[in-house]
Amino acid sequence: MKIRAKISGVGMYVPENVVTNIDMQKFVDTSDEWITERTGIKERRFVTDGEANSDLAVRAVERALVQAQTKASEIELIIVATVTPDMMFPSTACLIQDRIGAKNAWGFDLSGACSGFLYALMTGAQFIETGRHKKVLVVGADIMSSIIDFQDRATCVLFGDGAGAAVLEPTADGDGILDAILCADGSGGTYLYMPAGGSRRPASHETVEKRMHYVHQDGKSVFKFAVRLMADVSAELLNRNGFGPADVKLYVPHQANLRIINAARERLNLREDQVAVNIDRYANTTSATIPSCLAEAQACGKLSKGDLVVLASFGAGFTWGSVLLRWGI
Repeated sequence: MKIRAKISGVGMYVPENVVTNIDMQKFVDTSDEWITERTGIKERRFVTDGEANSDLAVRAVERALVQAQTKASEIELIIVATVTPDMMFPSTACLIQDRIGAKNAWGFDLSGACSGFLYALMTGAQFIETGRHKKVLVVGADIMSSIIDFQDRATCVLFGDGAGAAVLEPTADGDGILDAILCADGSGGTYLYMPAGGSRRPASHETVEKRMHYVHQDGKSVFKFAVRLMADVSAELLNRNGFGPADVKLYVPHQANLRIINAARERLNLREDQVAVNIDRYANTTSATIPSCLAEAQACGKLSKGDLVVLASFGAGFTWGSVLLRWGI
């Protein structure tokens, strides 16, 4: 039987600092009713002074390793999906490697925005499937509070901070990652981006004064594309593998907006109980949304070995995709 990559352990971590919609009213002209009605978000977590991406990631990784019954020394590769690393270099993967004592691992960061975890997951899976590695650690972690403009009520209420992690290893039992479709369309880049901070617009007094180091988003355009592309790619993936809505135990969409999640669910003809949702408690944690949903679903007993799971994402780039797997824990 073909060797596949399976998830053998998942973990998540969010900061202890809870920021409710009422709290957000102190930062920006908004209200609990306005945020809830438009996004489904009730609260989110923000880091406090001194907390960085790698701090959250390490906590999530430690939990994933325990569940996978894996020692850090057994990990051979660490891939971190993030758009908010501790620093531009060294990579967050290297920082995690040192913190957890994964002395036999190499690693790198991957930038795929909200689709980052799926990009990283499928990249890691290739190393397992080819036999190159036996244990790969995939992390999705973002500190979005570091790049959101608290003067922009249309975007600052949408995001939160968090981390999720998964351990990948080989399986020949029929479980694991069955198929995936990953996509990108760079022409959509101007709808969701951070204007400055890279080589095109290095940090300067001007870029700081013009608030160019924050997320800029055309919400209406992103919403329109996200609903259609995230649902359609999932439907295509199910169809080409001979599955339908009734076969899916859990659909895990990127947690960007509850209205997007519900619209995608309806396009796929799924019931509410088939869809993972935690945006109400954590908001959009970018690359951490999908692994955090998986960790919670596993922890509460919603997933069992052999269940069919569909992951789906949409993010800046534009990037989007879907992964089909048989749960292996």
